[in-house]
Amino acid sequence: MQEILIIEDDELLNDGLCFNLQKAGLRPTPAYNLKQAKEYMDRQDWSLFLLDVNLPDGNGFRFAEEIRRKSPAPIVFLTAQDMDEDMMRGFEAGADDYITKPFNVKIVIQRIQAILRRCEKTEKKTCCRFGNVEVDFPSMSAKKDGKPLALTPTEFRLLKVFLDNPGQVLTREVLLEKLWDQDGNFVDEHTLTINISRLRGKIEDENVSYIKTVYGMGYQWMGQKGADR
Repeated sequence: MQEILIIEDDELLNDGLCFNLQKAGLRPTPAYNLKQAKEYMDRQDWSLFLLDVNLPDGNGFRFAEEIRRKSPAPIVFLTAQDMDEDMMRGFEAGADDYITKPFNVKIVIQRIQAILRRCEKTEKKTCCRFGNVEVDFPSMSAKKDGKPLALTPTEFRLLKVFLDNPGQVLTREVLLEKLWDQDGNFVDEHTLTINISRLRGKIEDENVSYIKTVYGMGYQWMGQKGADR
């Protein structure tokens, strides 16, 4: 069940949110100040933080920045501060949504559920296992036979492209386009060849082959599309 930490000093509002989130099949935990929230935060992995800005012992924006340093879980602000500058500050602090008071609790729950669905799909898409290899793309970490496997950022991107397109023949042009860095760092054909060779050497074994060279065309992922973890 997905765990929601609600950080709101208005006890009546907090209790009402907890009640409605429980009815929606979620598991909310109330915190009425930042001291409580900090105590709860490290106790488990939270699915989402629902956070007010004005709290009796601190500022929600600064706490959101602290959350973001420790957790990738989505943050939703629920606050009376409705100025554009406040909203911008909230998103800069790491918020995934910014909801102003007064609000319709049913709509708040719908927005929370939509965010959780997106996160769930992302996790399934980016954390996978194939054969004796386990890959966590968000943290850029991998293991083979339970032992750390060192992959470069380019090798991670290349592996992600293959896993997203199982069985398809990917031309060198398509792979080069996919590997073009967002910062404009170009990957040429020679670099592509080297990275594919290195990736093969790291993930494959003597009797296990995942990447097939289709001469004159490109490459093909022969393994299954990694099983979601």
